Amino acid sequence: VGFTLGSHRISIGHILFFIGILYGSFLTSWIVQKLLANEVIFKHKLEKGVRFSIGRLIHYAIVIAGFLLALSALGFEISKITIMLSALSVGIGFGLQSIANNFVSGLILLFERPVRVGDVIQIGSDWAEIKNIGIRATTVQTFDRADRIIPNADLISNEVTNWTLTNRQIRLIIPVGVAYGSDTEKARQILLDVATEHPLIMDDPAPSANFEQFADSALNLVLRAFLPDMENRLATLTELHGEIQRRFADAGIEIAFPQLDLHVRSGWKSE
Repeated sequence: VGFTLGSHRISIGHILFFIGILYGSFLTSWIVQKLLANEVIFKHKLEKGVRFSIGRLIHYAIVIAGFLLALSALGFEISKITIMLSALSVGIGFGLQSIANNFVSGLILLFERPVRVGDVIQIGSDWAEIKNIGIRATTVQTFDRADRIIPNADLISNEVTNWTLTNRQIRLIIPVGVAYGSDTEKARQILLDVATEHPLIMDDPAPSANFEQFADSALNLVLRAFLPDMENRLATLTELHGEIQRRFADAGIEIAFPQLDLHVRSGWKSE
């Protein structure tokens, strides 16, 4: 029982064999990726992102090889399949440019690895963590727990800030304005003490506090300090802000706010 496709007679057995080969290729790819993810292969020698990239490339290679083998099992010659793929490439050039562009960009992401699974990136004003790099698009999760699907070409052609490409350190910048007449040296020392005494602030590079500007309503100081891991960024900022406010209040240093002085001239007479 079967049907004829061109000059080939395809039976139910051929179809089952075709499905079996495809299923076997996907199953083999899944097993290999699991072995890489669980560190059974290359244990303690490659980081997570490298294992993921190798796993994806192996997945594509096994699936493509399985598909070609399955077509051969149906009786199609590899040379004819090559001609068909060549014709398909012409169609891609005209109608599927976006898909082809994203596919090639995905390969660039896997080879060059400007972003990796687990990296924290910033696109515009949004921060997100890379969850998956696919063949067409990359899945990221924002800090609001919203999943975003970004075409791979956008990650290659647009500017992306990767906060964890080489390390997970991050610098905190805390501007503080104090009222005119305040002791800026005392305020600067308080900022340094707050940063130095915090358990998560790094000693190298050491924190710094500078008096940087005479503003309209304030004397502006800036505290700069490094964290070893950006995961603690928001919590550390909250703790530092609270401690700065408390110590300034104890020292009698007023944190400035915008003010406008209005001078009224006396002696004006109407005509």
